[in-house]
Amino acid sequence: MKYSVIIRPEAETELKDAFLWYEKQNRGLGFEFIRCVDAALTLINRSPLIYAEVHNNIRRVLVRKFPFEIFYITDENKIVVLAVFHAKRNPAHWQERR
Repeated sequence: MKYSVIIRPEAETELKDAFLWYEKQNRGLGFEFIRCVDAALTLINRSPLIYAEVHNNIRRVLVRKFPFEIFYITDENKIVVLAVFHAKRNPAHWQERR
């Protein structure tokens, strides 16, 4: 089954901020970050229920090569990305999103 992926505005902002930060560190690194996020989203789309629930029906997948986590919920035929979050940040910032 193919799911539609919806990225919430807060998650989109986090994604853009991380991209810009990595690009400032090393040209091209932001694009590598986006490729890794895209790969994680592809995995979620293939099998959204295989990742563990970490908080109130919210699931998490780790982004390969980067210290980021993607938090999402599933609802029938859609996946809603709530946060693209640096692993060292306080999780209270994303836990109230729905």
